[in-house]
Amino acid sequence: MEIKAAVVYETSGDFCIEQLELSEPRDDEVLVRIVGTGICHTDLGARDMHLPIPPPPSVFGHEGAGVVERIGARVTKVKPGDHVVLAWDYCGTCPACKVGKVLYCLNFFLHNFHGARPDGTITLRKGDQPVHGSFFNQSSFADFALANERNVVKVRDDIPLEVLAPLGCGVMTGAGAVMNSLQPKPGASIAVFGVGPVGMSAVLAAGVCGCTTIIAVDVKAERLAMANELGATHTINAAEVDPVEAIKDITGGGAEFSLECVGNPKVLRQAVDVLPRLGVCGLVGVVPPGTEVALDMDLLMNGRTVKGILGGDAIPDLFIPRLIELYSQGRFPFDRLITFYPFEDINRAVKDMEEGRVIKPVLRM
Repeated sequence: MEIKAAVVYETSGDFCIEQLELSEPRDDEVLVRIVGTGICHTDLGARDMHLPIPPPPSVFGHEGAGVVERIGARVTKVKPGDHVVLAWDYCGTCPACKVGKVLYCLNFFLHNFHGARPDGTITLRKGDQPVHGSFFNQSSFADFALANERNVVKVRDDIPLEVLAPLGCGVMTGAGAVMNSLQPKPGASIAVFGVGPVGMSAVLAAGVCGCTTIIAVDVKAERLAMANELGATHTINAAEVDPVEAIKDITGGGAEFSLECVGNPKVLRQAVDVLPRLGVCGLVGVVPPGTEVALDMDLLMNGRTVKGILGGDAIPDLFIPRLIELYSQGRFPFDRLITFYPFEDINRAVKDMEEGRVIKPVLRM
């Protein structure tokens, strides 16, 4: 079928709205009419070839939300007309998947960054030219997307889909890092380094968990102001003061939990250095393979933990509906992070995101 999609034709190039041909859904696939899709730094990292993916031309997008149009013969999870949020794919058969840790799937790259279906078949073409798609098994920078039954999440239909789109990755990652991975008890202290969409979602989740000291660290004053509005009890501008000393002063010795959402070795070192004994640092920020960090081994030996976290350790089918319920109760107002753009303005949305003018751009189809 003919669709409209945002195609990147060269590394770090602009997104070009084009007419493409999308394959018909197979027996285990779902055709989704995309209503809205969030833009994530991972999309831009793929555009810039910072991920081990095939070269352009490519269609990215992995925070899609829409309405099921058609389903394959073996699909039972959803039906036409259902509202869905799209998440990541996984094989379902490796040791990690069998114990429910699908984000650590041994075949994750094959199912999400292969530029095609896992068997190598291309789903997008422009005339005779293949276009790499199936990004996170969706490529939702388009008005229609193909997904597998595994990575569609059925959601309630009384909330606008374009609001729910960021739940598919960024918001789920930040919230899950706190609620699923760190699991702070009520009254705990937490420091969040970097309050972009992931870090801001972590601040919201810390409030849901009952943390009473929530420290937001960033270098952008406007983001710190937003974090304060969304529940941070303290804010620190790391461009003006030493965040390690400031956090130790605020907490009287260190934050029980910290979260690195920047993807910077210097910031990770700071996030570890603020921990007291038995403190836990979660690493969420994405870095290129091979990035190294220097840590104080004596500090770690004294009961501190550094925990790598992918996707908030979330099971999307379970976690996304829980976040939606919290949102509907007014306890998780992640919509405050969103700025909407028409699909045709994708390049303006990307530029605004890269220059820090918006936190979470969402494209309306």
